[in-house]
This record gives sequence, C-alpha cells and structure tokens, in this order.
Amino acid sequence: MRKIEVCCTSLDEAREAAAGGAIRIELCSAITCGGVTPSHGTIQSVLAAKLGLDVNVLIRARDGGFCYSAAEVETMCRDIEFCRQAGVNGVVIGALTPAGDIDMNACSKMIAAAGDLSITFHRAFDICNAPYVALEQIIDLGCHRLLTSGQQVSAECGADFIADLIAHANARIIIMPGAGINPNNIAKIHSITGAAEFHSTAAVDTADSAYRGKAVSFAANPQREGIIRHSAGAIVSQLVNN
Repeated sequence: MRKIEVCCTSLDEAREAAAGGAIRIELCSAITCGGVTPSHGTIQSVLAAKLGLDVNVLIRARDGGFCYSAAEVETMCRDIEFCRQAGVNGVVIGALTPAGDIDMNACSKMIAAAGDLSITFHRAFDICNAPYVALEQIIDLGCHRLLTSGQQVSAECGADFIADLIAHANARIIIMPGAGINPNNIAKIHSITGAAEFHSTAAVDTADSAYRGKAVSFAANPQREGIIRHSAGAIVSQLVNN
C-alpha cells in the first residue's frame, strides 16, 4: 500500500480521500490556479469531521508567482497562526526571491509562525533557480517534506530528476512527487523514483446539475462550463493499492 496525500478543496473531497485510504490531505482553494489558502470555515469543517487522516493546509496568499510583498507574508503568517490554533497537522509553504532563489527571510517567518507544525515546501521549488542549492536551503529551513514534479510539467516527466533529488537528500527530507499522478502512471513513477509518499488530486469530472443560462460562462475555459472536477474515493483507492 502506498502513502497517498490528496489535494482537496472541501469537506466532501476530504471525506472521499479518507474513504479511499489516503494518509493525509493538502487542503486548499482555487485548485485551477495551483491552489490558494482555503477559508477558515473550510479548515474548521474538515477538522471537526475527525476523518482520521492528517490535515495539511496550503498557505498561499494569491495566485500567480511566489515572490511576495511584506504585507502578503504577514497575511500568510496570520493564516498559519490560525491553522496552528485550529489544530491542523501541518502547513504547506513556499516563497521565492525575484531572482528565483528561495526567499529564506519570508520562509523563516512562516516557519516561526508554524511552531511545531509539519512543514511542506510546495511546488514553488519547481520554478526555482539552482534546484540543488534550493534543496539544501529548504533542508536548512527545517522543512519536513518537499512537493515537486521534478521541475517538469508532471511528476512522470520529472521522475528521473525526482529520483536524483531523493538520492541527494539522503533521507534528510521527504521528497514527495506530485503533478499529474494517476492510477495509470503511479507504478512507473514509484519504480523510477523509489519515493515513499505521493501527491495527487485523485480527481474525476462530473456534470454540475445546477441550472444555468446559456449566454454566460464563468469558467476559465468555457468548454468546461458545467463540469466539476473533484477528488474521488475510488481513484484514491487505486492510487493506494495499484
């Protein structure tokens, strides 16, 4: 059985992740832009449900890049403090400088706000400059886990580089492949990387049954108007067991 972390945006999805055998969720909002910090209400609802898995919360003030203003870092630190007080297992953070290096100052502030929470550095790593230097900086910060696609469009494409990162890390940090992982490719990625944990949305498309007029679209891609993508327990189970 594989250790699977599922990226979820709601209590309903978190329940699907738990039913499928996930060990942990990364809770976020606005997954179509890579995710931003979920609402406090969503965090509280998932924790109150006591689903029997770890809840890590994505801390990201906005969509776009990962170079943040002082005000945005302050906002993220406040969200982290809320998460710590609410009782989450961990937070998922990351920040870069304008030159594409790890923003050690911003990350240190967020880690200080997290206290003894588990810390995952997110896929900001995948667009950073000098990844081996960045890996050492992330380890020096005290992060417990790095989520990465191997600086490629998907973890499958980046599998060889992920394997090299795991070897370079030498068990000093967990390297967790993520991006495009599904039941059809997870065995291949597992075989190449030897990773111990994997990250996936474990998602399926379903039709939104709500009525809507035909002239107006609110979807970023109008061709996907009326389509909802959500985590599914059956997909999680395949990732865990296949």
